[in-house]
Amino acid sequence: MTNPGLIDLARALYAALRVGDREKLGTLLHPQFVGTIADGMPFEAGGRHDGPDAMRRDGWGVIARNFVAYAEPNRFEQVGDTGLLVMGRYRGEGKRGGSTLDAAFAHLLSFEDGRIRALEQYTDTERWHQAASPFHTLLLEFADGVATLRLNRPEQGNAINAEMASDLEEAATRIAERSDTRAVLITGNGPNFTVGGDVNLFAGTASEELPNRLRRMIDDYHLALDRLMSIDAPVIAAVRGAAAGGGLGLVHVADIVIAADDARFALGYGALGLTSDGGNTWFLPRTIGLRRAQELFLLNRRLTAQEALEFGLVSRLVAANLVDTEAADVARKIASGPTKAYGAMRRMLRQSFETDLSDQLRLEKDSIVLASCSDDAREGIAAFAARRRPDFRGS
Repeated sequence: MTNPGLIDLARALYAALRVGDREKLGTLLHPQFVGTIADGMPFEAGGRHDGPDAMRRDGWGVIARNFVAYAEPNRFEQVGDTGLLVMGRYRGEGKRGGSTLDAAFAHLLSFEDGRIRALEQYTDTERWHQAASPFHTLLLEFADGVATLRLNRPEQGNAINAEMASDLEEAATRIAERSDTRAVLITGNGPNFTVGGDVNLFAGTASEELPNRLRRMIDDYHLALDRLMSIDAPVIAAVRGAAAGGGLGLVHVADIVIAADDARFALGYGALGLTSDGGNTWFLPRTIGLRRAQELFLLNRRLTAQEALEFGLVSRLVAANLVDTEAADVARKIASGPTKAYGAMRRMLRQSFETDLSDQLRLEKDSIVLASCSDDAREGIAAFAARRRPDFRGS
């Protein structure tokens, strides 16, 4: 017969883990608690963790930082005098763009002095990996209407290789497909935004193979840029360190660029005997002017952050340690705005260089008439009349 006291302790453990109640966990776990998480769990959470603090920090803590998940126990069986086998399912989702988590588990709990002495976890780790993230070179998170796309090859300066180009294409597609995306924040882990194409990859590729490798890689990358340009949600770029070569495309697709006051910008194609990618030949003449673009391409000139601001390549400069915070604040503010109207504004501004005045005036008229039928327009007008802050829903 199963000891109800052991079941009560187990249920209390799962309840405390679900809400992150550290104080309750401290009363439930034995001082010599040992937790063993299944080998093969993502983010190196698997293995033995000696002591409650180690388990909270390196086991459960790692899981909580990367998943919104909880254990749902549904069966309890006593094992010997002081053991309990708990079976159930993990439910939740990854925080970085993966799939929904639905994985069976079995926990073997042991007890001592009225507290939980050990926990051994058995679960389908492949389900966890599927929920963790489909990406290898970047991180993608969705929260409060903001899609945060973070380049994640810091040791290589976030250089763009074939795998990152493919990841960017997939990430841009996921962003575009989500109706709740109301702003996009692009940033990079490590000291650099991106140094551009992975020159070491180019150098390590046989000359007869390089054209096809470049073609496949750039196809994916350009699809990503095109999708980020086409969505309604405005894009914010947070630039620290170097932003160079084709990687400038991620700056170009942004509507607002927050850069560190010591950031650096360059093209560098001429030094490699190459031409251009990332939309540089389209964006730069429109953003900074033809003559300045020619100088950057032909003389391989590097721009300081202040020069980039003066040229109009970035929107504002802040101290390097404030870039991510400032950009996140801007993203949150934009995410609370009228997303559909923002999308129409994005498209009209981009195409204004190819449209004559008469056509642009006609586009503005058609666009504002269509926007006036939206829920956000009704809310904005009502809020203005009532002298209150509007509550836009992006529709």
